[in-house]
Amino acid sequence: MKGKKERGSISQLLDYAGERRPFAYLGCALSAISMLLGMGPYICIWFVAKELLAVAPQWEMAAGCTQYGWLALLFSAASLIVYLIALLCTHLAAFKTASNMRRRSAEHLLEVPLGYFESHASGALRRTIDGCAGETETLLAHNLPDAAGSITLILGMFVTFAIFDWRLGLACFVSIVISLIGISMMMGGTGAAFMQRYEDSLVAMNKTGTEYVRGIPVLKVFQQTVFSFRVFHESINAYSEIAREYAVDYCRVPQSVAVTAINGVVIFLIPTVLFLAPDEQDLGLFLANLTFYAVFSAIIPTSMLRLMFLGKMTQMAGVSLERVSAVVHAPVLSQAAHTETMQDNGIVFDHVSYTYEGATNPALSDLSFEIEPASTVALVGPSGGGKTTCASLVPRFWDPDEGRVLVGGADVRNLDQSQLMDSVAFVFQGNRLFRTSLLENVRAAKPGATREEVVQALSAARCEDIVAKLPDGLDTPLGAGGAHLSGGEIQRVLLARAILKDAPIVVLDEATAFADPENELLIQEAMSKLAAGRTVLMIAHRLSTVVRADKIIVIDQGRVRESGSHHELLAQDGLYARMWADYERAATWRIARSSKQATTQPVQPAGGVA
Repeated sequence: MKGKKERGSISQLLDYAGERRPFAYLGCALSAISMLLGMGPYICIWFVAKELLAVAPQWEMAAGCTQYGWLALLFSAASLIVYLIALLCTHLAAFKTASNMRRRSAEHLLEVPLGYFESHASGALRRTIDGCAGETETLLAHNLPDAAGSITLILGMFVTFAIFDWRLGLACFVSIVISLIGISMMMGGTGAAFMQRYEDSLVAMNKTGTEYVRGIPVLKVFQQTVFSFRVFHESINAYSEIAREYAVDYCRVPQSVAVTAINGVVIFLIPTVLFLAPDEQDLGLFLANLTFYAVFSAIIPTSMLRLMFLGKMTQMAGVSLERVSAVVHAPVLSQAAHTETMQDNGIVFDHVSYTYEGATNPALSDLSFEIEPASTVALVGPSGGGKTTCASLVPRFWDPDEGRVLVGGADVRNLDQSQLMDSVAFVFQGNRLFRTSLLENVRAAKPGATREEVVQALSAARCEDIVAKLPDGLDTPLGAGGAHLSGGEIQRVLLARAILKDAPIVVLDEATAFADPENELLIQEAMSKLAAGRTVLMIAHRLSTVVRADKIIVIDQGRVRESGSHHELLAQDGLYARMWADYERAATWRIARSSKQATTQPVQPAGGVA
């Protein structure tokens, strides 16, 4: 990586161009040639002025003016055609570069642990993959060839010093030097560190903006505004402050100097003419030279602005490249040299410890427990105790820092990833449906499933009422522009997807989290169907859903505190017993109204759970 940084951001970007890399070089070369051809008309103007001044006032004797006019037109047309070909070449390289950056990023994301997407928001990833890659297109397609032409123009001016009048040329060159100093002050003052802050603010605003849009229904319910969404508001203010800082602190004075100097060539040219004119022997030739530089100076500001944009875009592209590289080089799931084979469907946590990236305290600490094949084990405990982390380690959303997670007697790190994913079906509380038909949503678990198999899976998940109410049945699109399902209905569809997959191991994380009592009953029936003959690891806060589990494991602060059946844990009178007592009080809580005011009170159950 260090060697790559030393090569420069443009060279690294062109690595993504692949076989189209030569087109970028060809485009820059053609742009330089186009600029040289573009100087032709100005030279023709010099010849015309020289000839007219030589025969003045007998203008009709200037017979060569027509030829110089046609020659100027030829130079202009050739310059335009060559420039268009140059842009065609650079666009081919730029589009391939951006496409490969997006493709390689997306392909690499297929190899990273699924937990990577928990710690990297979708808005930030979208900004990195799509936005940062898109920013490189302008640099390679336009700024780079334009800069090549501008540099050629400056070098061409040195040649004109020898051909025409070096004194007038030097006067024009002074404005270029002052402009370059201003540009370097502006670019050097910001540097890569500033552009890093600028890109960070864009990513943060994109990320929080996505979250804000998703939270608009909540804000509208409580009649709030964007100012109530503090994080989004702060990200906007941060970006605004950086933009203000860039415009006022870094750019105001240097850009004023650069723009004034480059657009005020006459400030240097006219005093030079007034100083030199009295001593000129051939006044006609001197005026012809003045005509050339006066007209030629008109294209200098455009060329200098192109260099200014190149400096800015190069810095931005460098930061964008670093962000894309961070995605492309994100740690991937390790693959064992020699894979193992699952012997059964049991799960074992063997002294597992895991700490999330950036966290100070471990999520799991020396945790061990075993799930027998074809048994149902429930993980319960206080929120933040590590239950979801345990479930995430089974399908390798992350790998443990210490210890092993065994599935079928084999370390999950030594299993073929395809075999592991085929063996595990999981339903998490945050799962979402795709914006496609109900049929394709369920079929996502088994793309080759027939329509009849999907119907059977929906029936097993007790989704008959959902299918019946949809206008087009299985073919009804869901989400935006289609039908909408409640949280409990979505959970039942996700259970149907897991049933269709027919995996021997099932991981359920809060499968009844969004369910009302009626949906919860249907979900529990679907879960019973799903669990038949399979190894089930389930997580639940509603303790009524785990009372029939073969084993209940109580996890708190990343450690196993208790384990046993429901009745065994109640007899131990420990953490689970206290949680059960709290659950019973919450389950029987109701609102009661006295004669004077409304009060809330728990109702003691006669027995069991109400």
